[in-house]
Amino acid sequence: MGFNNFLYLLNDALSNQHLDLALDSVKTFRAADLADVLTQLPLENSQLLLQHLPDRAYVFSYLAPEVQVRFANVLARQTLAEIVGEMSSDKRADLFKNLNKQQQNALLPALAQAEREDIRLLSSYVEGTAGAIMSSEYATLKPELSVKEAITMLRLEAPDTETIYFAYVLDEARKLLGVVSLKQLILAPENQNIADLMATNIVSAFVETDQDEVAKTIARYDLLALPIIDHQGVMVGIVTYDDAMDVASEEATEDFLKAGAVNADSKLSLKFAPILQLYQKRVYWLVFLVFGSLLSGLGIAHFEDIIAAHIVLVFFLPLLVGSGGNAGSQSATLMVRALATGDVHFKDWFYLLGRESLVALLLGGTMAFAVSVLGYFRGDEMVALVLALSMLTIVMMGCLIGMSLPFILNRFGMDPASASAPLVTSICDATGVLVYLFIASRLLF
Repeated sequence: MGFNNFLYLLNDALSNQHLDLALDSVKTFRAADLADVLTQLPLENSQLLLQHLPDRAYVFSYLAPEVQVRFANVLARQTLAEIVGEMSSDKRADLFKNLNKQQQNALLPALAQAEREDIRLLSSYVEGTAGAIMSSEYATLKPELSVKEAITMLRLEAPDTETIYFAYVLDEARKLLGVVSLKQLILAPENQNIADLMATNIVSAFVETDQDEVAKTIARYDLLALPIIDHQGVMVGIVTYDDAMDVASEEATEDFLKAGAVNADSKLSLKFAPILQLYQKRVYWLVFLVFGSLLSGLGIAHFEDIIAAHIVLVFFLPLLVGSGGNAGSQSATLMVRALATGDVHFKDWFYLLGRESLVALLLGGTMAFAVSVLGYFRGDEMVALVLALSMLTIVMMGCLIGMSLPFILNRFGMDPASASAPLVTSICDATGVLVYLFIASRLLF
């Protein structure tokens, strides 16, 4: 049975209040797949199905933020509170931050006091920091416990924690002393103290650390979770590897959007976002680049005489300026990626400038030879020389602009991904036109 037929039968069962049949048809679905199914159904029926799913909070966590808000608008307050109460602490806080003030004020009184305080605390952290993505559900142990006592303690804590693969050893003031893995506990003698077993060289992050740095730390040390502390050493939460993957995905999405000259928003949904929002995300860069492209027109107007005298130059104009833009975009893409991964830093600029100059010389020389052959057959040897010199210069300029612009933006505290392909291309187009026609005016007159 095809998926469309399945959706039709599921929708029909829900419309006719055949809940047992509907639940039976989705009982083998994974939570992520069930979330996709909910988005394909009419809101009334998807709401009905969600309320009766045995793992509804887990499924709800997989829905896109804007879809979660839509459900929050139609679910009964008590039902929403029950679902929110069953969610993990970090997912719960994310949902709360996406609700408007009226929805937040309606939800909070329906939650248990512990959940209310947890939401208030986690949602108070600045967006984009470790505190904003951390979970407050983690396993803790005291250093004076024996291994046997620790395992018993973990059995009691396990239902309320996000992961028990690592337990964090805290003192009475909740300062982080060490960490012990579940594997260590299983293999160690039962009477050994946790203080003697725990590792004290802990990799951690502060609560205000940028979430991108947190994700990089988790990837660098291959961690399942990273403890988050304040400046007094008090542990306040953990960031798990799956949250780090979400951060990495968001950062990659933002860089991808910026590379296309779209105002970055990693949560932008092409399917669900309003038309006006999509327009606003794209219009500013495009209008800016329109005026930037006027420089090319001014350059052509300035050299009207040389163009009129050698009309063959027009034939090669798109080829030359396009080559410069392509070379610049390549360099910018490589440099943005290198800066994002920490492979290069600002102090490497002059070293990389020399390397890029050599690469650009080789690229420009190869392309200059190819275009000069075309120029000779289309015009004469002087046209071939103009094309060769122009191509070499334009490609070298494009590569150096593309490499340098991310560095410059990074140096001034701006996101290097803003050196997007359209921006680099527009700059290279304008400079390419000027270089090409300037060389032609000197050699052909």
